[in-house]
Amino acid sequence: MVNWTQMHDCYGDVDRVPALLEQVELEDNAEIWKELGYRLILEHDLVFPASFAALPRLMSLASRSARARGPAGAILRRAAGQHGCDDLLANCRDEISEFRRLLDRHLQSRPVDYLDSLAAMGEYHWSAVMGDFTDDFYHLACPHCAVEVTIAIGDHGRYSAIRDWNLGDVNRRGLRPALSEALSGAGRWMYETAVRDRQDALADGIAHLFGKAECPQCASVFNIADEYTSANRPDVWQARTGRKQVRRAHS
Repeated sequence: MVNWTQMHDCYGDVDRVPALLEQVELEDNAEIWKELGYRLILEHDLVFPASFAALPRLMSLASRSARARGPAGAILRRAAGQHGCDDLLANCRDEISEFRRLLDRHLQSRPVDYLDSLAAMGEYHWSAVMGDFTDDFYHLACPHCAVEVTIAIGDHGRYSAIRDWNLGDVNRRGLRPALSEALSGAGRWMYETAVRDRQDALADGIAHLFGKAECPQCASVFNIADEYTSANRPDVWQARTGRKQVRRAHS
């Protein structure tokens, strides 16, 4: 049972979120959902104890309300942040599993739900940073020479480069997409699901994100997803998900 007297929302209130949840459980009202969203997710970035306390009820509504799927997925996508609510997140694992199955049924008609599905799988990191590959940029350090490399995957091209304040992306090198049979883990699931649902642009972007890049400065070749994950995934990842993070050594 949730002790709502300790579950403040973005306004510091402890009583408004449970009242709003009771209302939307009775009536799928757009205005009530709007206020609830503002209280649970501040500017689409910050979340609060009330956000995670509301998750089980939001996910129970998700099968009959598209408005419930939105905030539930948005909260999950921010689960890798420093919010101090790991215990609340751990208490709704069963609901998250069901939410993942529900989202999978919606993917063919709503490919935007890929990000929510990633969060429901526990891939909070990728759900928070991955876009639709129309204008995606990832910044990471070369594992060999430590220069900052910009990875571009979008309509403008698929390349690694050194970003210059005045000149833009210089010394571009084409990315090397991963072969489908070489993918594993989250990358394999994302790619196969995109192919299944005929999301060709998404599948191509995923193949490049989980492929390899050449450093424009030292010409070393490295795995993009491995390096970006190693640099950006929080140290608390393993404690939250029960999954071991593997950091590869580089010669």
